[in-house]
Amino acid sequence: MAEETKASDQNQQKQSDFGTGELSTILVSVGTLIDSTIEPVSKVVMSVGTLIDSTIDPVSRVVASMLDSLAVVAKQVLESVSSTLGGKK
Repeated sequence: MAEETKASDQNQQKQSDFGTGELSTILVSVGTLIDSTIEPVSKVVMSVGTLIDSTIDPVSRVVASMLDSLAVVAKQVLESVSSTLGGKK
């Protein structure tokens, strides 16, 4: 009886070790698969982000310059109207 219990315990230990080894192998494989899938995608996302940034930066400079020019013209128009109507600057 004691030998059967001992043999049963050893079989359970072997099954437990086998299961743990298999599980860790599966987890490492899944991790490697996810990593190899995500890395190229992240590079594409970074490239698209850089492309968008390089496109937006010159456009924002042009818009800022146009707004500055409009502000100067608007100020000149208001000063002209004010002086024509006899107001102070």
